[in-house]
Amino acid sequence: MFKAIFTNSFGILFSRILGFIRDLLTASILGANIYSDIFFVAFKLPNLFRRIFAEGAFTQSFLPAFSAAIHKPSFSFNILKKFFIIILLLSIIVTIFAPYITNILAFGFNNKAKNIAAPLIAINFYYLDFIFLVTFLASLLQYKNHFATTAFSTGLLNISLIISLLLSYNKEPLMIIYYMSFGVLVGGLLQLIAHLIAAKKFKILKLLEIGCKSKKEPELGEKKFQKAFLPSVLGNSTAHISAFLDTWLATFLVSGSISYLYYANRLFQLPLALFAIATSVAVFPKLSKYLNNNEEKKANEIIKKSFWFLAIILLVATIIAFVGAKLIVQLLFQRGAFNHTDTVNTAFVLQMYILGLIPFGLSKIFLSYLYSTHRHMKAAKISAISLGWNIVFSLILIYPMGASGLALASTFTGYILFFLSIKEFGFDNFKKLFTSQ
Repeated sequence: MFKAIFTNSFGILFSRILGFIRDLLTASILGANIYSDIFFVAFKLPNLFRRIFAEGAFTQSFLPAFSAAIHKPSFSFNILKKFFIIILLLSIIVTIFAPYITNILAFGFNNKAKNIAAPLIAINFYYLDFIFLVTFLASLLQYKNHFATTAFSTGLLNISLIISLLLSYNKEPLMIIYYMSFGVLVGGLLQLIAHLIAAKKFKILKLLEIGCKSKKEPELGEKKFQKAFLPSVLGNSTAHISAFLDTWLATFLVSGSISYLYYANRLFQLPLALFAIATSVAVFPKLSKYLNNNEEKKANEIIKKSFWFLAIILLVATIIAFVGAKLIVQLLFQRGAFNHTDTVNTAFVLQMYILGLIPFGLSKIFLSYLYSTHRHMKAAKISAISLGWNIVFSLILIYPMGASGLALASTFTGYILFFLSIKEFGFDNFKKLFTSQ
């Protein structure tokens, strides 16, 4: 288990280091203003889907159904074909109706900013087409116990954006965000190529070729997957949809607020991804296997080990990030167009986010337990309740606290999510995590 965790963690760390270099350049070249706000809004929607898909939702629905499928090649190809057609059509719809979608995503922007954002939203959305194919292949690679390609490939997106920023250095801000938007697409293509190479090595492309030629009828496993998929998406999406709602509400605040939220959330997401998400991805296949085979003792042992591993490491990360928030932001971002005022504002937002690190991180373990016991709908209901409270807290706190109020609302949501996930896991089972047995 720990070998898989550290493989994922090291890959995520590699990607996040590149991500911080990217953010450093973005802050230095663009700063925190209307142009950086526009790009972050344009990239927010496809990036939201990327995080939800790549961090478990698709895999948690697909792998159990794939394992139970009688004819795996036809099952896999049918899922690939249906989902890709839907996502491609969705991308075309976004392109055609970009101005209307921009009015929703950037409701608080003025008309000039909306006109600039509309084509960028259309361009960035095609990243989702690439990332679906990447996630599909990543799920099959995970079935083969291969995690490295997926863990490291996100770095390719960051490399592409870094090159885009360097190529557009000293150009007008509008030109820079166009360079970055096309850089997003190139990054998605590079991720797909990396996964295709790995898929060929592990004979996954051969499996899909067999499925393409197969004339077998869709089997029960496909309906089971489709039924579990949407609840899995919602169940995995609380933190990310909360951040998305923060961005939408921040369009009503002063210029730069979206950027403060973006940079602070990026710092918050580092320990969350590095430890909590890496652990849940590594734990889920074994946990699912043990629980499906009625080996509850082994399953409980994995839950207990992962719980304490995360509890300790996330507590340390919380203390370091809260105490050193200003210094961290200053060292990473304060240069060029990103000034001292931007540092102070971003640091305060980070402190409000980081208070929710422990509940959001530990919830990943208990939600993995629910998916392993096929309670996808229950996980979705927990997430829906949490998101409802997030909206309430955001509306209450946005007026007195601005961007930092939105971050604090997200933290409150994390504690509600944590409580509800423990409740479903069982308070008696939760108490056992604190015993020596």
